Amino acid sequence: MTNGLKSIAAAALAVLAASCAARVAPQQVVVVYPPPPAPPRLQYLTSFNGLKDIETQSSFNKFVAGEKEDLKLDKPYGVAMHDGKIYVCDTNARVIVFDLKGKTFGPLKGVAGPGKLMQPINVSVDGDGIKYVADPVRGQVVAFDRNDEYVTAYGTPGQWRPVDAAAFEDRVYVVDTKAHLVKVFDKRSAEPIKSIGDRGEPSERLQSPTNLVFDAEGSLYVTDISRFQVVKFDRDGHFKSAVGKPGDNFGHFARPKGTAVDREGRLYAVDASFNNVQIFDRDGRLLMFFGEPGENAGNLLLPAKVTIDYENVSYFQQYVQPGFQVDYLVLVTSQFGPHMVSVWAYGKQQGRRYPTDDELLKEIEERRRKELEKLSKP
Repeated sequence: MTNGLKSIAAAALAVLAASCAARVAPQQVVVVYPPPPAPPRLQYLTSFNGLKDIETQSSFNKFVAGEKEDLKLDKPYGVAMHDGKIYVCDTNARVIVFDLKGKTFGPLKGVAGPGKLMQPINVSVDGDGIKYVADPVRGQVVAFDRNDEYVTAYGTPGQWRPVDAAAFEDRVYVVDTKAHLVKVFDKRSAEPIKSIGDRGEPSERLQSPTNLVFDAEGSLYVTDISRFQVVKFDRDGHFKSAVGKPGDNFGHFARPKGTAVDREGRLYAVDASFNNVQIFDRDGRLLMFFGEPGENAGNLLLPAKVTIDYENVSYFQQYVQPGFQVDYLVLVTSQFGPHMVSVWAYGKQQGRRYPTDDELLKEIEERRRKELEKLSKP
């Protein structure tokens, strides 16, 4: 070996040794809701913004091949999680996949040819692993299989404006902002079946729907930004109830967007104006909220979508505080700021007494009363 090669090899080994010595556990900022001294229900875990949050490049590889470009999300909206992968609709024509198993970051595989996307807004995943991507510029909902390959598309381009979609049993439900309703398709044939939200009394109709989600029992929740409410239907389109009203107090909405429902029937609703997520019980009563504007860990900046995941908790266990028992994950997108996909854990701290939902409701009412008293004082 020549002296020049020996020098290069020695330098490479030194870099590799330094890399191994520098590997430490990730730093974590502990953010919980409600804040202390109340027992925590939600703990902020981490966030994803780009390549460097998922792909690790050793100092040796940097020395040999050079440092990779730090590719990042631009303006995310929809988010879903399935089988160790986080799917994010980046509205500049791509769906980005954070693969927690493979430790990779990149575009959805099946978007070439017939699967090409133009402005993906929202994504959901059904029990079979099929992803439904709503693309209002393409004018279709595009379906990809469990391997992320193109399957089919729903709707006729130019005739509507699909902005969100979700499958339930043998049907696919899609928000159409052009017709101001929800269109229903046969899941297999992709043929239209019916519409929801355009019948009944005026109080039962949709005005400006934007997002939708199903609960485990088959109830459909549709965010309506003009009504300042989340409207609840059964799967056949019969009106059941509405959550929220316009205003800036607890349980009100200013710019409601994405929603999610956990297995206990709790409704999570994003408000882009308040920069938070409100949580309601199955009767539409506010239990608590989390998030506030800012650029610190746990803050939200123009949040857009929330989703709940029960199957992938193990990928985030390293971030969970000792003694906190996680029931499920809560993912929230922000369209701006340094924490574009925030991951939270919902659960309980061991050894703490937790208030019942009725006690939480009383606390919220007391806080609302105090706020009203403040406003009424000259």
